[in-house]
Amino acid sequence: MDFALAPEDRMVAEMVRDFAQAEIAPGAMERDRDSRFDLEIFRKMGQLGLLGLPVAEEYGGSGGTYLQYAIAVEEVSRVCASTGLSFAAHVSLGVGSLSLLGDERQKREYLVPAARGEYLAAFGLTEPGAGSDAGGTRTTARKVDGGWVLNGSKSFITNAVSAGVTVVTAVTDPEQGSRGITAFLVPRGTDGFRPSAAYDKMGMRASETAEIQLEDVFVPDDSVIGGRGEGLHGFLGVLDAGRISIGAIGVGIAQASLDAALRYAQEREQFGRKIGSFQAIQFKIADMAMEVEMARMLVYKAAWLKDQHEPFGQVSAMGKLFASEAAMRAASQAIQIHGGSGYIREYPVERYLRDAKLLEIGEGTSEIQRLVIARGLGLR
Repeated sequence: MDFALAPEDRMVAEMVRDFAQAEIAPGAMERDRDSRFDLEIFRKMGQLGLLGLPVAEEYGGSGGTYLQYAIAVEEVSRVCASTGLSFAAHVSLGVGSLSLLGDERQKREYLVPAARGEYLAAFGLTEPGAGSDAGGTRTTARKVDGGWVLNGSKSFITNAVSAGVTVVTAVTDPEQGSRGITAFLVPRGTDGFRPSAAYDKMGMRASETAEIQLEDVFVPDDSVIGGRGEGLHGFLGVLDAGRISIGAIGVGIAQASLDAALRYAQEREQFGRKIGSFQAIQFKIADMAMEVEMARMLVYKAAWLKDQHEPFGQVSAMGKLFASEAAMRAASQAIQIHGGSGYIREYPVERYLRDAKLLEIGEGTSEIQRLVIARGLGLR
């Protein structure tokens, strides 16, 4: 058992940290305030090889490990969780679907440019009536000569407007229930495929999230990805890996909250002394540091298990659950330590709290994670 990061892992952490401080941190507050998605940041991330970090070199990626990717998501999210979310949605969900489910032609046509950072990828599972109940998909795919016609809608889709390709689920065989859901590749600009304006969100405001309307969208037969009737099963496998990156975002927010609280406690004076000298503040910060470490270890373990080709779904659910809730607790305590200053936008901790809340909802709510863990323990 070795808890030390390998030299190449540390190099990735340092490279991403330097990039995040230089290119992402400046303007993070303004992007949040204006709900502005900055595609130029992702072009630069693509040039660094980050948008295909865990993808094999033969498919346009950097050939890195999933652990290195989790580290990168953490470092990006430490300065801007919105950027971390769009990064994670592209790699874990969009690129992850192409890697896990795509055939050789689909990988060459779509995975290679996405991994190279030529465009973002998106993942369309959630619908207005199908959130936690992913099997409740209502979008339909009707077989026609040479392909399929899709009709329906998707909601809360990250990167929906800018994505060059979106993987969407639709019901092809309604009599088969959840076994009748199939996944399709829909390139940007396809007739009838219309992303809406981005949502006005509470948090993650600089991440692009929108609805998608599909009205008589024709896709050819070779757009089916993962096999007919295998859409839900395939997407659940993609989500197992996606939870690692959501956990990594949580670690990044929790670490940023700890950094801010520690810095403020060492600067702020009350009753003639630094507030960090008071036991009440010390205990809060000690608890935050402990939970950051615990969250990081769970997320890193899940990523390591994936790299070792070992079962990782149970640990990824634990990591996502604990890290997202730890991020909420850390951000809340950081605001408390800042007092009134933490409640205004001059300080970043109020943004950390707003951003962290999404992590308890997206890619499986905290309740769904507990259900996944319980079922993994044999409870039905």
